[in-house]
This record gives sequence, C-alpha cells and structure tokens, in this order.
Amino acid sequence: MGAADVVPGVSGGTVAFITGIYEELINSLKSIDVEAIRLLTQFQIADFWKKINGSFLITVLGGIVTSLISLARLMTYLLDNHPILIWSFFFGLILVSSPLILRDVTKWSLGSVLSFIAGIIIAYLITIISPTETPTNYPFIFFCGALAICAMILPGISGAFILLLIGKYEYMITALTEMNIPVVIVFVLGCFLGLLGFSRFLSWILTHYRFPTLALLGGFMIGSLNKVWPWKQVISFRLNHEGVQVPAFDKSILPWDYFSKTGQDPLVFKAILCAALGVFLVVAIEKTAAMLKTKS
Repeated sequence: MGAADVVPGVSGGTVAFITGIYEELINSLKSIDVEAIRLLTQFQIADFWKKINGSFLITVLGGIVTSLISLARLMTYLLDNHPILIWSFFFGLILVSSPLILRDVTKWSLGSVLSFIAGIIIAYLITIISPTETPTNYPFIFFCGALAICAMILPGISGAFILLLIGKYEYMITALTEMNIPVVIVFVLGCFLGLLGFSRFLSWILTHYRFPTLALLGGFMIGSLNKVWPWKQVISFRLNHEGVQVPAFDKSILPWDYFSKTGQDPLVFKAILCAALGVFLVVAIEKTAAMLKTKS
C-alpha cells in the first residue's frame, strides 16, 4: 500500500482490496473511538489493543510508513527514467483490479449501474484536471494530509494524485526524502484525523449500501486508468517549488503516435510485458490471500 501511495494515479486502497484486508482495515480504524481512548487513558492496554485490532493496524501502518520512506526515491527515479514501463505496470495492476471488486457485486440494480458509471466519470474528470499552485503553511499541509488520506483508502482514487492536483506532491516527497520533520509531522496528523473520520463513513456506507458502493469503487478504478496510461504528450509546463520546469498538463495518446509527437521510442513490447506483470502480480496476490484465509 505504501509503494502504491507514492505513485500519482495508484491507490493504496486498491492494494488493500486486492489482498482482502480492505474491510478489516476500515473497521479497525473505525474502532478507534471515545471508548478506545477511555480504555487507553485508564491504562487498560490489553483491552484497548484488542478493541482496535492493534496487531493488525500496527503491521499494516508500519509497512506503509516503511515503504513510503524507503521507496520514495526509487519511485521518483523510475518515474523520471522509465515512465512508460512503470506506468504500464500500474495500468495492468489497476485494469485487473476493477473486475475483482465488481465480482463481489452479486446483485446488480439500477443504483449499482449508475454508481459504476458515476465512478468512471468522476475518476476520469479528476485525471484531466490541471495541477495548481497552493501555499506551504502548516494549516494547509494539515488539510492536504486529511484530504490525501481519504483518497488513499479509496480504491481507484490516488492520494498521491490528489496531492499533485493541489500542488503538494513534489513538496511532500521532498519533505520525506530530506526528513523535514515538522512538515512530515503536521501532514501525518492531518492524515490521522482524516483517516479516523473517513473510515467511519466508509464503514457505514459499505454496511448499508454495499453493492452500489463496490460498483462505485470499481468505476473509480476504470476511470483512473487515463492517469496511468503509459503514453503521454505534455501540453504545458510549470515551475515547481525549486524553480525547475516540470510537466503541468498532459494528455493520453496512442503508442503509434507517441514517436511522431515526442521523438521517443514507445517501447510497446516492453510496455505489454510490464502490464502483464501487473496483471500477474494482482492475480497471484489475490490467490495467495484467498488461500491464506482458507487455511486460517
């Protein structure tokens, strides 16, 4: 999940759904409430730990943090030097993930169909919005953390891409890699509070409107494929916070138009192999998770 959350366009929630831990994660986060805080303040540590499913949460969140810190530089390098291959990999990963979610919609109604279509449209529109410039003060960084974490736990909606849209993706990657502790702490606090609030809403909506919600999430994944399409043509540039010119807005183009418009090799065969690897990885993870659940 941490590796996915580093990449704009890929959601950690997608990985959680693939591995079968999504609803347990949401319900565990929801259990951190007033009663849990009361147990903690009364030093009933064992009861507190059991109530919030602490062993599960600390393992997942520890893995996310470790991955964010260790893979931030690697993902930046891959996106800068091998963009077609890394985007192809994630395209395959997301493409096969949507049917896995939709498979759980065992009863399709008009509401579920409309939710699926709405998910596709909403996610697609998000992918074509141009990034903007925003402030770097602590209150706004806190807001960015709360907003991004809500997207991160939604399959198909990338928290990293939301940060990119509001002009804070590179800023937060730099803060992580350079260990800018005050900025990271403020961002994490925003994430924590946003996560506690949004997990309650997700748990409620999955309980009361399960099939339309799953259809919506599947639609999010399909709509987000435009963002991870490997072949892009840059339309405009902007200056980042370091004064370096970077792409501001691009559009998806067909691989056979890529060479004529960019002068670069589209690497079609390698891209197909990387996409196939993404598909294989998802299927392997899903099968392994199902097998482990059966054994337990």
